[in-house]
Amino acid sequence: MSPGPASFGGRLVVSFESRRAPEMASLVERHGGEPVRAPALREVGLDAPEGALAFAEALAAGTIDVLVLMTGVGTRGLAEAVAPVLDRVAFAAALARVTVVARGPKPAVALRELGVPGFVTVAAPNSHREVLSALDTRGLLVGKRVAVQEYGVPNAALHEGLAARGAEVLPVSVYRYALPEDTAPLRSALRRLATGEISIALFTSRAQVEHALLVAAEEGIDGPVREALGRGLLGSIGPVCSEALRQEGLSPDVEPEHSKMGHLVKEAANRADEILARKGRP
Repeated sequence: MSPGPASFGGRLVVSFESRRAPEMASLVERHGGEPVRAPALREVGLDAPEGALAFAEALAAGTIDVLVLMTGVGTRGLAEAVAPVLDRVAFAAALARVTVVARGPKPAVALRELGVPGFVTVAAPNSHREVLSALDTRGLLVGKRVAVQEYGVPNAALHEGLAARGAEVLPVSVYRYALPEDTAPLRSALRRLATGEISIALFTSRAQVEHALLVAAEEGIDGPVREALGRGLLGSIGPVCSEALRQEGLSPDVEPEHSKMGHLVKEAANRADEILARKGRP
């Protein structure tokens, strides 16, 4: 007899996703869960994007060797931020003269929109390790000037890896992460976690982990929330997110092979009964 479809069995499932919250909620519902939306961040464009114009001038002058694009939103934001120096056509032409690395499928889509050919794509799960590996296959980085489009906060591990290979790192920030303007849903979900009402939590980014625990501390429930995350099913979308959880002393129970929301939800639903039974949770 074949096993039934993966299911959360009607349990509450909290997600900290913001921009793709409706999609995540739909996935949870399709896998038999009751979604609890707790948006933990928003992307805020910088009025004066840090380093963007200096980067554009260096790119136009031919003194940038490599550009690493970390996100699709950041790639599009960078194209807008450099416009006073390089319009879209000039920006695309300048990128065609350097090694461009797309960390994942979203910056790759943005590059195609710009008409940039021949960029390097990074293998899943798209962490700093895969970025460095992709660059290693292209040759030595000693003396190379590598610009990195940041997202939220600098990726220290990537910067350190590039510096260790002899590269000069030029960070370029076009947006930052902030708490949602309305934090009531997040605070409510954290309280429900702390009381044990919610036993399944899914994180899809490092910033979500940091913001959720920050707000829990503000609410005075940091300890109970951490305990609840450890006693329930804790899902992480991939290595970067899992590293953030481990840095907080939390061990994810589920991390899918492919860092995609659909894979995370399916695997969490498939293993919910087993994990929660082992931890003594209904």
